[in-house]
Amino acid sequence: MRDLAGWVERHAACWPDKMALDSVDGGLSYAALAGRIARLADWLTKEQGLAPGSRVAWLGWNSPDLIALLLACAHTRMVLVPLNWRLATAELSRILVDAAIGLLVVDDNCREAGMALAHPRTVSHGRLTRDGAGSLPTDGAAAAPAARDVDPETALLLVYTSGTTGQPRGAMLSQGAVLFNALNAVHMHDLTAADRVLTVLPMFHVGGLNIQTLPALYCGASVCIESRFSPAPTLERIETWRPTLTTLVPAMIAALREHPLWPRADLTALRAVATGSTDVPRAALLAFHERGIPVVQIYGATETGPVAIYQRSEEAYATAGAIGRAGLHTDIRLIDQSGKDVGPGRAGEILVRGPHLASGYWNAAAGGVDALAEDGWFKTGDVAERDDGGLYRFKDRIKHVIISGGENIYPAELERILAASPLLQEAAIAARADERWGEVPMVIAVRRQADVTEREVLALFDGQVARYKRPHGVVFVEALPRTALGKVEVARLRQLARL
Repeated sequence: MRDLAGWVERHAACWPDKMALDSVDGGLSYAALAGRIARLADWLTKEQGLAPGSRVAWLGWNSPDLIALLLACAHTRMVLVPLNWRLATAELSRILVDAAIGLLVVDDNCREAGMALAHPRTVSHGRLTRDGAGSLPTDGAAAAPAARDVDPETALLLVYTSGTTGQPRGAMLSQGAVLFNALNAVHMHDLTAADRVLTVLPMFHVGGLNIQTLPALYCGASVCIESRFSPAPTLERIETWRPTLTTLVPAMIAALREHPLWPRADLTALRAVATGSTDVPRAALLAFHERGIPVVQIYGATETGPVAIYQRSEEAYATAGAIGRAGLHTDIRLIDQSGKDVGPGRAGEILVRGPHLASGYWNAAAGGVDALAEDGWFKTGDVAERDDGGLYRFKDRIKHVIISGGENIYPAELERILAASPLLQEAAIAARADERWGEVPMVIAVRRQADVTEREVLALFDGQVARYKRPHGVVFVEALPRTALGKVEVARLRQLARL
């Protein structure tokens, strides 16, 4: 196959002046982006002396230069490691060591963090970060690079998982995996060159990179990159830049819906909004459905690229709450605890197979990549049901399942009841050890009014769930612990449940 920088090369030949990447700091046409990729590829090899396979880390907010650097890595057969800028210095240092980073690129917004890391080869987005380290080139442009043939298994992205239930691990995505993920995404969104994509999800995660951003460039569409999410600027950008597509996690949708500008915001350019990352509250779907904009849910993980199961716009209203159907280039199985496939209407663990899967987990200590899938199937640790028509509905994570008196309790089922209540701003369910039952569910909640009581919260389950599923208590907190993508941190929830 041709390296992924070839996408831009071909589009630059067809539409040299068409906007490829836009941002508040300025835009890059397809021709300019092709030149930027060529300049960075030349810089990586000739000025930095890096070889194919070298890991190049990016520590910074969303930026067109992040995309250009990624595609330059694709052209030179290097590996980009996008770092979560919200991590502590110690956490970032562990990743740098684990991935054996050859070069660290720091954008000016993260200059202080970059300096604290003290990596021997650190450059900045336009400015010196360490004496003699140099800077990311911003001047000059080279001719568009002629795409090279690469093995589809050539590594491109090393993305560290969010680590909600344990230590982060680096999933290795190849150029072929990114290509087939893009093909799934194109099918999901009906993406074309006429689309305009607004990217607000952080691009240190596959959600920000691979759900819409890179698939849009595959199609020759235009992408507007927001450096970071904030409700007011995002609503303003939707009105003025008029994107046709965007991806928002539920926490972002909630922030938009609660902002004073929401009722009068002009959303008419949007033809669909994609969401996922967690069990999606009905209120998040209704926020856009009531404005005539379909919300298409996506299911996946870092290890799946992430696009594996998804809805399409024509089914978004009729199947609201479902996670969709198997992707165009994806096979899905549901299995029980014994490993046997389960039929329609029965819950089972989701297994994913497809060319968009990660090659494995990076393991620098062992000098290679640990296996990720068994016989080609990746076990997600998530539970779903499938109906007779092939539609999947998410149940919960296996690690979230509470086994109380021998019965399985799915926290997501209880959390949907809590999400529908006006008493609470947000809430989650976590297990607490119990001498009699083994485990019992507890509510961790943020109340809307200070006078909301535990009795009122527990009464929400009256007549709604079986007695054995009822929570045994409530812990009120000021905010749920969340990752940068809005996922609730399960380990911290369990700590709170013990209070």
